[in-house]
Amino acid sequence: MISSKKLQARAAEQWYRDLPLVARRGGIYDRNGITLADTATRYTVYVRPNAVENPKEVAAALSEYAGADYKKIYDKITKKGVGEITVAKKVEKENVLKIVEKNLKGIYVSEDGFRYYPYGDFMTQVLGFTNVDLQGQSGLESYYDKYLTGVNGSVLSEADLIGRGIGGTRYYLPGASGCDLTLTVDFYIQSIVENTIKKAALATKAKRVSCLVMNPTTGEILAMAETPSYDLNNVPRDDLSALFRYSKNTMVSAVYEPGSTFKILTSAIAIQENAFPETHRFYCAGSRVVDGKKIKCWRSKGHGSQTFAEGVRNSCNCVFMDCALQVGTAKFYEYLKNFGITSKTGVDVTGETSGLTLAENTVKNVDLARIGFGQAVALTPIELAVAASAAINGGEIVTPYLLKSATDASGRVVKENEPVVKRRVISRETSEKLAKILYSVVTEGSGKGAYINGYNIGGKTGTAQKYENGAIAQGKYISSFIGFERYAGCEAIALFLVDEPVGAYYGSIVAAPYVREIFEGIFSYYDVSPEITDESERIAATPFNPYEYEF
Repeated sequence: MISSKKLQARAAEQWYRDLPLVARRGGIYDRNGITLADTATRYTVYVRPNAVENPKEVAAALSEYAGADYKKIYDKITKKGVGEITVAKKVEKENVLKIVEKNLKGIYVSEDGFRYYPYGDFMTQVLGFTNVDLQGQSGLESYYDKYLTGVNGSVLSEADLIGRGIGGTRYYLPGASGCDLTLTVDFYIQSIVENTIKKAALATKAKRVSCLVMNPTTGEILAMAETPSYDLNNVPRDDLSALFRYSKNTMVSAVYEPGSTFKILTSAIAIQENAFPETHRFYCAGSRVVDGKKIKCWRSKGHGSQTFAEGVRNSCNCVFMDCALQVGTAKFYEYLKNFGITSKTGVDVTGETSGLTLAENTVKNVDLARIGFGQAVALTPIELAVAASAAINGGEIVTPYLLKSATDASGRVVKENEPVVKRRVISRETSEKLAKILYSVVTEGSGKGAYINGYNIGGKTGTAQKYENGAIAQGKYISSFIGFERYAGCEAIALFLVDEPVGAYYGSIVAAPYVREIFEGIFSYYDVSPEITDESERIAATPFNPYEYEF
């Protein structure tokens, strides 16, 4: 026995043709509405041989406007028992119109969406890409795929037993477009960053250059980019090695030993814990002996006697060894946990990993001393950016995010992200003290390369040796600078990384000047005027020798 419903279904299959209506995949826009990714339309051309009345004319039209081989398509059309044939995909609209104008029986057309990225090689690792079926494969395209993906519709039209349209009833089954995404990213700031990393890559001949700019108070990511990359309209699908290498968003997925940029965290911990009286002076003779092992400061001849602030400006390893050891392993690790080290930040993009530290119960004093100045610890760039943000934003850990809102076709907001404060890690007073010291790093210390006359910029340089197969890779470094400015309405923190520069490799040389360029662009964009004073002029006129500051 066959149920009436099954009979009706079979009848429908025989008497109706189903032409799909592909739902539009949602677009991706910057915070000001500039299109970063959208769906354009091309067409698929089909032919149903049983419905063809003039095979020669049909074959000629398909050959001329759909790129089909005349003889092959003619042979298929005239062969008995052949069902529907897909002639060509991704046919341009102008060619489809020419086919339709001929009004030839047996030819059918359906719409196909394809992903289009107006700026090509732009936010490559962040936006990600889709497959031919418009399913997100990486980046935001993958992370927010369920929002971007719509529901397909279809048109059912009556047909005779051999599939020819008979002009009867047509049923339209509506679909639904995917949601549009509005990001926190600012196209203008992203453009500045994209241009700057390419400039740095050319100048330093580095393996990779990357940069993250975010609002340290809200967690909104304003720009995120790295080079090399590729044009999202021409994804290297045939070269899997290149596809994997250049699609990986290392700002969230790669861990590295930060070196001296980590000293921002040790500074915050030491200030918060009152590790030493403000009158305390640290003495650096070029090294410390801890657990019977000699640990060198980067400056072999030492820095002599210095205050804590001077030690930060000098990036003196001995000062940070003393601070970490004074705080102690248990308390220091408690702060690392609160700063989010070894935990994912929760950023809304695919591929995030977390940093690494030695197990607390295995840490010896010699290990803790090294951790204090940024060795024996590894973290992702975004982990460092979030932790450093807390150090200067008043003491709060925030969740970084890329999506502001997702809006459906009717304009209804179906998802919206707001700033999230996870916890307080240091006091506001500690944060302000540290920010003041970090401003002096740029005016008087290793960060002078980021100085802009008339503006308050703070920061810290970093130069870390790379490891390969568990050993130091000679001559290979990751050079960095993390800088911040806190002007109302445009506050930003920027982390700039140069992976394996050729030649000069100090962060003060190959990273800090590029953060200066980024902030110059931001100040211009937001029309923030400089406050030129005699003191700012003096600082600008003071010669800077970056080789005085290795790290």
